Amino acid sequence: MKLSKGERKINVWNLKLLKNKPFIICFWTTCCKKNIKLLEAINDVYDEWVDETCVVLYAISVDDSREQHKIAPLVNSKGWEFEVLLDPNSDFKRAMNVIFTPHTFLLYGKGEVVWQASTYIEGDEEEIYEQLIKLE
Repeated sequence: MKLSKGERKINVWNLKLLKNKPFIICFWTTCCKKNIKLLEAINDVYDEWVDETCVVLYAISVDDSREQHKIAPLVNSKGWEFEVLLDPNSDFKRAMNVIFTPHTFLLYGKGEVVWQASTYIEGDEEEIYEQLIKLE
């Protein structure tokens, strides 16, 4: 669900819908440049990844209620094609034991974490892609 259609908060996470498909969860905030760079880098190759691996990306903003007004304009200006969801109380972030953003998870099967990174260095998107290819 794109933020241009309205914001959606995470309430229930249903992994059954993604059974045996790769998916990426990326926790991010609007105030961190590394977060934006990561999502821009992934967006540049996302269509190719989807075509090759059927991956789904969920970019989960953990901006609090004071910063949420920045999310939709940012997402729309960047033209991001992946799902952007909100976790304003950081409940899901805590459940995934995330401390800093960006924090990226690659999950597969019944939600098994097969790779994760708790920062972004230019080129990390290539590592994510390599891990995706290994899942095939």
